[in-house]
Amino acid sequence: MTDDLKETVYLDYAATTPVDPRVRDCMVMCLEQSEGFGNPASSTHVYGEQAAVVIRQAAIDVATLINASPDELVWTSGATESDNLAVLGAAHFKAMKGRHIVTVVTEHKAVLESCAQLEQEGFTVTYLRPDGTGLISAKDLAAALRPDTTLVSVMHANNETGVVQDIGAIGSVCRQHDVLLHVDAAQSIGKLPVDVIAQQIDLLSFNAHKACGPKGVGALYLNRERIRRIEPLLYGGGQQRGIRPGTLAVHQIAGMGEALRILGDEMEAEASRVSCLRDRLWQGIGQLPGVVLNGHPEQRLCSILNVSVAGVEGESLQFALDGLAVSSGSACNSSSGEPSYVLRSLGLSDQLAEASIRFSLGRFTTEADIDQAIKLFTRALAYLQALSCGASMKVNG
Repeated sequence: MTDDLKETVYLDYAATTPVDPRVRDCMVMCLEQSEGFGNPASSTHVYGEQAAVVIRQAAIDVATLINASPDELVWTSGATESDNLAVLGAAHFKAMKGRHIVTVVTEHKAVLESCAQLEQEGFTVTYLRPDGTGLISAKDLAAALRPDTTLVSVMHANNETGVVQDIGAIGSVCRQHDVLLHVDAAQSIGKLPVDVIAQQIDLLSFNAHKACGPKGVGALYLNRERIRRIEPLLYGGGQQRGIRPGTLAVHQIAGMGEALRILGDEMEAEASRVSCLRDRLWQGIGQLPGVVLNGHPEQRLCSILNVSVAGVEGESLQFALDGLAVSSGSACNSSSGEPSYVLRSLGLSDQLAEASIRFSLGRFTTEADIDQAIKLFTRALAYLQALSCGASMKVNG
């Protein structure tokens, strides 16, 4: 590890998380020992059979966390593929019934761009706009539904603000109108209880690398009572009922299973600990001049704190936070150079949206990390505000 990494406080867990050593050890076993290297589709010999056992156990561990059946899971390369497969696959499969989709303007780009593709194919998409805190209401959703609506896609917890939607209420509306509900749970899995039965979820997207598991693996839950099949994105081979063909990455799937098993065992205590750290961070920076909280003050993830700073230039703020690994928004959009579309949809000005910082905490975050983050953030703001004040005095003089 370089000195820069040692000295940098990592608070970008919403982008990705360190792999838990227990997960790493599980994956290494699959790579080094005979149980995991076989092709699980090779059912004619013991190596394939042993690999299939590993896959089955991972499915059990993952399904247990969301109150599903192991047979209702489709393995993917991550939440982005799961979102694409859910939105495009369900819309195409249900096209004979209707071609109207409802989603939210603050969704992840994996959902929004899938919906844009559907619009190019002749589907109609209604984009709900949240209130100033980031929430949408079940009433507004119900008003947007039409006789030809087949699918609603709503993120459980927003990846930038951490705002948590009432999925149970949304699921109830969708079920009453016989409309499928897709939920992106990439950020909420393991931080909030997810129960696909109680919350009436029909399709659920999530991954491993936001949960101290490996990158490159995710899953899509399909409610077998409501939708047994969707149109595939890939073709070739009959694996996973043809919904997502291809040889399964046994070591990655085993890692995801172990990661979510750990979450099931430790989620309640870990969420409480991380919530206390998030509150400690807000207490340390919330009173600084110009700092405002983005998103709902209470209905939000334990792990995300998104703030903006009035009167500060966004790029300068990023550069001033040397020694602190944070984000100005979604990692998927960090190269665009545009203000966050999520924050602008909440009514923030371009200046506030550009001068925003997303702190995201996780399993290996400590009180010392938080105290150092408060120190670095306070120092950066004082420096930038002093520069701004000096420049203003010079212009006025």
